[in-house]
Amino acid sequence: MTLQYDPFDEAIRNDPLPVYKRLRDEAPAYYMEKYDAWALSRFQDIWDALSTDAFSAARGTTPAQLLTKDQPVTPMLNVMDPPSHTQLRSVIRRCFLPKNVRAVEPIARKLVGELLDEAAGRDEFDAIGDFSARLSVTIACIAIGLPIEDGPMLTKLVQRFFHHDPGEEGMTEAGMAALGELSAYCEDMIKARRKQPSAEPAAIDALASFELGGKLFSDADAGSHVSMLVIGGSETFPKVFASGLMRLAEYPDQREQLVQDPTGIPDAFNEILRYDMPTQFLGRTLTRDMEFHGKTLKKDQAVIFLYASANKDDREFDDPDTFDILRRAPRFLSFSAGNHQCLGTHVARMEGKVCFEAFLSRFPEYELDLDRAVRLKTEFVQGFASLPVRNLR
Repeated sequence: MTLQYDPFDEAIRNDPLPVYKRLRDEAPAYYMEKYDAWALSRFQDIWDALSTDAFSAARGTTPAQLLTKDQPVTPMLNVMDPPSHTQLRSVIRRCFLPKNVRAVEPIARKLVGELLDEAAGRDEFDAIGDFSARLSVTIACIAIGLPIEDGPMLTKLVQRFFHHDPGEEGMTEAGMAALGELSAYCEDMIKARRKQPSAEPAAIDALASFELGGKLFSDADAGSHVSMLVIGGSETFPKVFASGLMRLAEYPDQREQLVQDPTGIPDAFNEILRYDMPTQFLGRTLTRDMEFHGKTLKKDQAVIFLYASANKDDREFDDPDTFDILRRAPRFLSFSAGNHQCLGTHVARMEGKVCFEAFLSRFPEYELDLDRAVRLKTEFVQGFASLPVRNLR
């Protein structure tokens, strides 16, 4: 059968992994004529590409920006190149250093305990809507410097942004409207912060006061950067946590290992990230011609990096299709790599440690109702939108 890859194809959205394997084996540099763009699928190729200046983020990184061009490129850290990217990242990054994350961990533990107390009295609860999404958006609000009480509203906006209608390619009108509402909210928060700075500066304060080339960001531009932090800080972790619950239920012997020895949870969380990465790919635009596997990728063409494929590459991982909490892979691409590596890496790992420790301690024999679970199957994001959990004893 002729190899064909289009991330928007329904069959690929339903199950991209078989095609990813064929891409790695047969066409590691695959040309998508429809979009005049390339797809890289092997781990080392992507790892190396992320470490070179031959790829620019300035024209966008998402499928809606690079392929369908439904989404305009607005000012955000993830669509900046050095040296401006380096300058801004260095300022925001201070808010996400391990010492700052450690200060937030007691708050996360308290909230996790309260959420599990709520769950314990019920026949079932939703691992995302009732638990992990509530945690992640609260921690995101604290790290960014937004009112915690706005968390539920922000969660709904982010969920609307990622919603896809079946059979429709690219961004929906509702998704674009949600992004507009989120950006407007963040702009208002910037305006308020500039009028009254916080006594305990957070990421929003760094953006409100940052000068690029001696000039402050406009309210709208600074707000756009804040919206990126909201999306990144609240969307991915709930899907990773839900996938982890599914895999540990699927492999009860490994779940029991973690129940008996919670010190293995950080390694297990890394394996969950590798095995079921929600974000299928991000991309860049070439700043010069490059050669990959005998193919010439030309300047100004878009290139997407298939992270979820790379994380299953048998050139990098032994037996990559096996879920193994003892794997301890020295590197993987779930937090990307290079100068655009995820700012929230330390936050995500803290959340994973806290959530799985508490959850497995309270509900070591939980059961999942996969028949009633809701999954997102899009070209961009895969994972659970809802996951009912039972046997909460």
